[in-house]
Amino acid sequence: MLERKSDLFFSALVAGALLICLMFMDAAISQRLDREFVQERREVVRVLTLTDLCLFTEARYTRHPSMADLHTPFQDHPMSFDHFPSGAIMAVPPHLKRKAGTLQRWISDPRERQ
Repeated sequence: MLERKSDLFFSALVAGALLICLMFMDAAISQRLDREFVQERREVVRVLTLTDLCLFTEARYTRHPSMADLHTPFQDHPMSFDHFPSGAIMAVPPHLKRKAGTLQRWISDPRERQ
């Protein structure tokens, strides 16, 4: 049946494409079945006004960027490196960059302190 290597490759390609199609079908069916559950969760979030966006679960300053403070990654030591991988993936939010710039000017320029 499989006389050439290209036949084996083509069979694997067809099997992979079929599996991908089945995964998309399963996702569509699951989405329809879970629609009521998701709507209930949205209602709970709306009623309780929940805001925790939890992008990463490692450290408290990467869970919700708008709730992070400037010094949390360096709480062990001012020159310590961030030891969580998500700290390298997630950029610093713009509002914290502005605060850091203001703080740096305040530290470096004595006239800013008055």
